[in-house]
Amino acid sequence: MEQYEPDSLSAAQLAAMRRSLTSGRGALSRRSMLRAGGVGALTIGSLAGLSACGIPPAKREGQGPASTDFSAKERQVAFSNWTEYMDVSEDEKSRPTLEAFAKRTGIKVKYTEDINDNVEFFGKIKPQLAAGQDTGRDLICVTDWLAARIIRLGWAQKLDPANLPNAYANLSAQFRRPDWDPGRSYSYPWTGISTVIAYNAKATGGKKVDSVTQLLDDPSLKGRVGFLTEMRDSVGMTLLDMGKDPGAFTDADYDAAIGRLQKGVDKKQIRRFTGNDYTSDLDKGDIAACLAWAGDIIQLQADNPDIKFSIPSAGYITSSDNLLVPAQSRHKTNAEKLIDYYYELPVAAQLAAYINYVCPVDGVKDELAKIDPELAANTLILPDKAMAAKSHAFRSLTSAEETAYEEKFAKLIGA
Repeated sequence: MEQYEPDSLSAAQLAAMRRSLTSGRGALSRRSMLRAGGVGALTIGSLAGLSACGIPPAKREGQGPASTDFSAKERQVAFSNWTEYMDVSEDEKSRPTLEAFAKRTGIKVKYTEDINDNVEFFGKIKPQLAAGQDTGRDLICVTDWLAARIIRLGWAQKLDPANLPNAYANLSAQFRRPDWDPGRSYSYPWTGISTVIAYNAKATGGKKVDSVTQLLDDPSLKGRVGFLTEMRDSVGMTLLDMGKDPGAFTDADYDAAIGRLQKGVDKKQIRRFTGNDYTSDLDKGDIAACLAWAGDIIQLQADNPDIKFSIPSAGYITSSDNLLVPAQSRHKTNAEKLIDYYYELPVAAQLAAYINYVCPVDGVKDELAKIDPELAANTLILPDKAMAAKSHAFRSLTSAEETAYEEKFAKLIGA
């Protein structure tokens, strides 16, 4: 088991952490929306709604028609992202890395924080994409399951490796080959999101909690265990604990994992399934141990030294938020240059120091240490080789699987 216990945090770091607890990509109130593949936001009804919108079954439809690139004449790029997912100056009046990019390249960035929920955002851009029209955005940041869907539908432009030398060279190995975009032909990760086990050492009497088996079977934890409303995380971690690969499981494997979780519900071992709101209960000790998102744990540890985390020997689930160039965007080359810029080591370090999520850029540790040595030593932000080797991605689902699996999970958690 690997564990991180900070000795001290800078005032600026604490301010950034506390700010992200109340707004934006790290906000306590939005995590279930962020993880829109889960029941918290992607309900059975919304799945049906996506199908009703004319989205075909999950299969590669091929690349969308090539669009005219106006990058050379129009020195601009429109970037849609989540709130609080970009570094800002101490007075919060500027975005240093974006301004540095514009100054260096002469490319003006229209940066919009207009993504609050994957399903909602997809509904916003889907009509234009389906009609073969420009969405008005050259670069978007969406969670992996939605990135996979957009790519399958042919609504993302294939990236030009010639414009991405830093991204190609510096992308961490664990993010290089998602099954939904082998070789990263259409996407590059903005951040990684790790699902780990968290526990309140005071509430457990000092006992370490480091496996899903312990969460489901340890009688000392009965009624004080939390799982997540994100299906891919709760089922994926359970599959790993059962010795199954979340990247290559069968219907029978999935049903067995659901059955195992159902037993935890029936015997009242599991207190509840939560979105991001587990953090308050974990902090108070009402939940003694739970599945958790790494970014939250970094933030909680800043104020509560009893909050610990563990990486199960069976492994953990990793997902990602990803940059895509939508079909028919006007400034593809400019967007590719912006992607590549964030894979330069000093720039990647500056971003990671602010947002505290898993940095997908290899070799950034020394640069991050110049900003904050403790963040550079935190394996929740920069997984070491041992931790990275334990990461697993939940495999892509067909539309039929997605509907069936979510329906079963919704029944399990009472949604």
